[in-house]
Amino acid sequence: MTKKIKTRDRILITSLSLFNTVGEPNVTTLLISDELDISPGNLYYHFKSKGDIVTELFDQYETEMRDLLAVPQDAAISLDQISIFLHLMFEAVSRYRFLYQDLVNVLSRYESLQSRFRRILAKKRSAFRTICTSLSHQGIADFSLQELEALCEQLTITICYWVSFDSLSHLEDREAIDPGRGVYQMMHLILPYLKETEKDEVYLLSQEYL
Repeated sequence: MTKKIKTRDRILITSLSLFNTVGEPNVTTLLISDELDISPGNLYYHFKSKGDIVTELFDQYETEMRDLLAVPQDAAISLDQISIFLHLMFEAVSRYRFLYQDLVNVLSRYESLQSRFRRILAKKRSAFRTICTSLSHQGIADFSLQELEALCEQLTITICYWVSFDSLSHLEDREAIDPGRGVYQMMHLILPYLKETEKDEVYLLSQEYL
């Protein structure tokens, strides 16, 4: 027997899909209720405004990111694990890509989310620092302190703005997101700092994402 999805959850699922495909500024509560074939009053019973929907979706996104970014400080992280980590990161970003497609404007409209997003950015940077430091401690990568900080900054920038960059090649189809190409680019940012044997491994790993 198929479990019936609660109306509140249907609203969130449909809103996320609409935000991702047509852009959050172009979605109204009336459009959401029409898409669900429910009355605006029924939607209002669950969410008082579109802002409440955006905030709850951000709550979900924040929870996913917090769990994903909890990288153990003392782990010996393999290159294969890094590629999987990056793939999961890009999948999460793709699921909530409306946040990233117009990041500055979305955050300017929802001021309560700004400090929360900055904390996520800081956690991303910290996770990349932990990963790169692990590679260095294992003797398979070599970074100066300056190079390490610059690389972690570049990895953070790439994960944040990849969706916008990727979308430029298919503006007519916002659903055509390819997380794999993002993983490929991220792995190649790390590649120059690796020892020769590990470079070969990254070449092979990254090809799987094209």
